[in-house]
Amino acid sequence: MQNDLPIRKIIHVDMDAFYASVAQMDNPELIGKAIAVGGGGTRGVISAASYEARKFGVKSAMSGRLAIKLCPHLIFVKTDFERYKEISNKIRKIFYDYTDLVEPLSLDEAYLDVTQNKKGNPSASMLAEEIRSRIFNEVGLTASAGISINKFVAKVASDYNKPNGQKVVNPEEVLAFLEALDIRKFYGIGKVTAEKMYQKGIYNGKDLKSKSIEFLESNFGKSGKSYYYIVRGIHNSEVKPNRIRKSLAAERTFTENLSSEVFMLEKLKVIADEVAKRLANSKVAGKTITLKIKYSDFTLQTRSKTLPYFIADAAIILDTAKDLLYQEKMNNSVRLLGISLSNLNTLNKPKKIESDKTISVQLSFKF
Repeated sequence: MQNDLPIRKIIHVDMDAFYASVAQMDNPELIGKAIAVGGGGTRGVISAASYEARKFGVKSAMSGRLAIKLCPHLIFVKTDFERYKEISNKIRKIFYDYTDLVEPLSLDEAYLDVTQNKKGNPSASMLAEEIRSRIFNEVGLTASAGISINKFVAKVASDYNKPNGQKVVNPEEVLAFLEALDIRKFYGIGKVTAEKMYQKGIYNGKDLKSKSIEFLESNFGKSGKSYYYIVRGIHNSEVKPNRIRKSLAAERTFTENLSSEVFMLEKLKVIADEVAKRLANSKVAGKTITLKIKYSDFTLQTRSKTLPYFIADAAIILDTAKDLLYQEKMNNSVRLLGISLSNLNTLNKPKKIESDKTISVQLSFKF
């Protein structure tokens, strides 16, 4: 047994319907009503939905047209990212009262490593309760939390008692929790992978655990190895206060489909300028430019080009995007264009997966 393996207490805090909840907080007349953030007009796409709207099947990434069919009394509100950032910063200040090991995943969720915390409280579950209470009292919003021995289990657990709840998966409960978990609930396993797993007779964690690492790698490639370890409670990714950005992008959905490449170039210039602005704000540059094209029939296509040097200049980004646009003939009229820059000039540390010995150390740790 390796005694130097990391032993952690991880909290995953996830705000409840964050964008919609902020809108309801700022406009009390919306409280208790079915609302959707974004998605207005004939071609809009929903960014978030209140729990009242979710009861009717309304969800993020859904077209506003479909949402209104499911929920005729749905109220659309505009997105306000400056306001979301303002609220998010207030919430993060609360996190930092407990630990400096805070890893934001987005504006509305973050990991906290409270193994050694500023309150000197050995109970991660009590700390999560206190953090959620402070968010409600000081910010006015509810949050849910998952607490466990690693980031993966904590994130899955945070979804269990939503909204305004939390779930603790104690060390001795981890293996049973993962074995009983529906494969669709495994964070990182999307719809396509889940369907492929169904075809292989994998419906839950127990089924996944029964498969050898060779079987999983053969059928699911590089991800197969991570599945093998995760279902055994082995996930030693640290909470990283300064997460390394892997890509940066901007995109636009148009009110009318574009069929002329001249009009597309005008839109690409606006998008390239936005990408360059974001690169400057983040103080990064990249080598790989990817053009994203969504056609009027909703089929998606990406075209990429990697340059021999790092760039952050809007003109070079636009010129490369133009080359990609003319790379081949359009299949249809276009409803969305996007540009992303990846292969950034940030340091990438290799991921490390520990052996099965990790779990025996972690399970001896009291929560």
